Amino acid sequence: MSSSHGPLYQACARTLRNPMGLFGAVVVLTLALAAIFAPWIAPYNPIEQHPGSELVPPSATFWLGTDNLGRDLLSRIIFGSRSSLLIGVVAVGIGAAIGIGTGLAAGYLGGGVDAVIMRIYDALLSFPAILLGIGVVSILGSGPLSVAYALAVATIPNFARLMRSRVLTEREREYVVAARCIGAQSGRIMWQHVLPNAVAPLIIQISLSMGFAILAESALTFLGLGTQPPLPSWGGMLNESRAYLRTSPSFGIFPGLALATLLLGLNFLTDALRDALDPRRTNA
Repeated sequence: MSSSHGPLYQACARTLRNPMGLFGAVVVLTLALAAIFAPWIAPYNPIEQHPGSELVPPSATFWLGTDNLGRDLLSRIIFGSRSSLLIGVVAVGIGAAIGIGTGLAAGYLGGGVDAVIMRIYDALLSFPAILLGIGVVSILGSGPLSVAYALAVATIPNFARLMRSRVLTEREREYVVAARCIGAQSGRIMWQHVLPNAVAPLIIQISLSMGFAILAESALTFLGLGTQPPLPSWGGMLNESRAYLRTSPSFGIFPGLALATLLLGLNFLTDALRDALDPRRTNA
């Protein structure tokens, strides 16, 4: 019965049968739904101040306590998930689209096209990702979209190099030779034949890049280059909590736990996807 389904469906089923994969999928889906429905599930407006309730500990009124301005931490964490996930999705989406397209062209066409594209990406890879992000944000100005573009630039080379390595293997296989023999154009072969057969490691790379983008977004916001106050973000909340960790540890603990939980869920999901898409485990 299961053999009637496509390989991608079977890989997803194997991922969810893995306890780590199921945990990761539940975590990511829960936080994604919280981000989507934040206005309806958050108990308070995330920028609303409650005078006289500054830095209060968790209570029946404020389940996770409040920050230094009397704003509800739970509401800010829920709304903060929007910044992290949205920036991660935009950054990885742009990075994957450009990286996969250029890597596909470099690997299949070879020659001068390959040399020019890969030398550009080698130059980008010579800079640490966080410094490259800071440089791009400094040029574009601070803000969520600037951070997303900066992280996209940092992730493009990884997708391109992975795609190129897969294409170099796939382009000599029999199905590609057969497509050339019947007169198929290079663009048709690349997008309709080579790309679908190289998609498995790209799915894993997308999951890995999401974790990197979310962590880097928090780091850049922590440095004051990302989402600007009073809009909530996990990195910004961690930055604001530094001066109050001794008197109000919950101020910094709960945003840190939210970030750690999301990253842990993405890592578990990535590991499960890697195992599910590994051909050596297909028959396991």
